[in-house]
Amino acid sequence: MKHLSIILAFLMTLSAPVASQDFDKGLAAYSAGDYATALQEWTPLAEAGGVDAQYNLGIMYDNGEGVPQDYKEAVKWYKLAAEQGDSFAQHNVGVVYDDGQGVPQDYKEAVKWYKLAAEQEYASSQFNLGIMYAKGKGVLQDHKEAVKWFKLAAEQGHDGAQSNLGAMYAKGQGVLQDHSIAHMWFNIGAANGNELGGTNRDIVAKKMTPAAISKAQAMARECMSSKYKECGY
Repeated sequence: MKHLSIILAFLMTLSAPVASQDFDKGLAAYSAGDYATALQEWTPLAEAGGVDAQYNLGIMYDNGEGVPQDYKEAVKWYKLAAEQGDSFAQHNVGVVYDDGQGVPQDYKEAVKWYKLAAEQEYASSQFNLGIMYAKGKGVLQDHKEAVKWFKLAAEQGHDGAQSNLGAMYAKGQGVLQDHSIAHMWFNIGAANGNELGGTNRDIVAKKMTPAAISKAQAMARECMSSKYKECGY
């Protein structure tokens, strides 16, 4: 799951006003579909160490926008931005190692980059990191650690993490089995657009009493209304 959108905010390490103007000119060109001009404006900024320009060039090479699609070149620019602490770029570096796209597949390296972004509260990386721990990819399988990262992403509204957290409670993996909590998270994931959450909610409901289902539905409402601060008993 890459973050394949251009960074809009200007967070570059370059401070000269002309750098800002050039970045904005590139952004305007990109938004208008003029990829050649965007590339022309962003390339020198990226080469000079501009984080956002580096990341955006990575996106362009990844998507083949204004340039031939080149995953190796995309990784090059993502890495330069990631090494400066950009969480979007760190996440994308994790993804390319996870998928083996432009680099040899390396789950340990993927975990390294996901963790850097996850520690900056980037929900997609927290979700992917949960998957890595749940499946034992690049790390020893650790369901408790998986639950930790799914929960952090779920509390940011990540529907996939909400559904996966429900699955951990339904199976009793990394947590005590609890169908009511599972139903709650499945229901929340479904409300946020996760189809699997809805399917699994209906499956776990068959193992619950009407009273337990009613309680789980009430907990889901409270969880969402509290912006994921009050989720559970």
